Amino acid sequence: MSSVLVTGSADGIGLHTARELLALGHRVVLHARNEQRAAQTRDAVPGAAAVLVGDVSSLAQTRSLAAAATAHGPFDAVIHNVGVGSAARRELTEDGVERTFAVNVLAPYLLTALMPLPQRLVYLTSGLEAAGRADFDDLQFADKAWNGMQAYSDSKLHDVLLAFAVARLFPAVLSNAVDPGWIKTRMGGPNAPDELADGAETQVWLATADEAEVGFSGRYLKRRQDLRANAAAYDIAAQDRLLAACAHLTGEKFPA
Repeated sequence: MSSVLVTGSADGIGLHTARELLALGHRVVLHARNEQRAAQTRDAVPGAAAVLVGDVSSLAQTRSLAAAATAHGPFDAVIHNVGVGSAARRELTEDGVERTFAVNVLAPYLLTALMPLPQRLVYLTSGLEAAGRADFDDLQFADKAWNGMQAYSDSKLHDVLLAFAVARLFPAVLSNAVDPGWIKTRMGGPNAPDELADGAETQVWLATADEAEVGFSGRYLKRRQDLRANAAAYDIAAQDRLLAACAHLTGEKFPA
């Protein structure tokens, strides 16, 4: 039995991932944005070990979530599923950070930095990472014209950069990025071609399969297949610049 934390698991792919893990006999800790959604999640997944609460658009709440998760650990695997989609307009969080970047990039970065490193880390990305740009002069669209789809694509590239940086810096940790596909969820919409089970299967496998199967790190996968990510994801200088930007915005560096 593995102990697994799944962020953003109140609905969609995260919720299905949690249910699949529980069905396989693993211990699962879930996460919801607020108390109302947490109560709904507890009712939906009564077998969960706990449902933690935290709005990860807030740095303070993300810190509290990291502390609560650490108290419910240790974890064999953490699946960074939480995320938001394309936004029609640029929005700032309470910390003055563009919301897409805050939720999709800073949250998994900060949780990784503050929690004890598990044996396995899975960062959810998207096939749109291929269109992402690592624009370190303007990560948050402060100067250039707002484009919600580009901001989302950029954030998903940053998630791959993050997964690959962790794999490089912490060789004892198996850190990989997963494109779940275009899934029928609230974010994906009813016209998406793929089902929830398709979107959850690869991260469940990475989190729990025997190391003889999944003993690799620093890869980008979809449907268990090793794919080539955006070329920028393999750029060590770009990885380091992203980590430096996240450290500056959060005040937290990765542990030495």
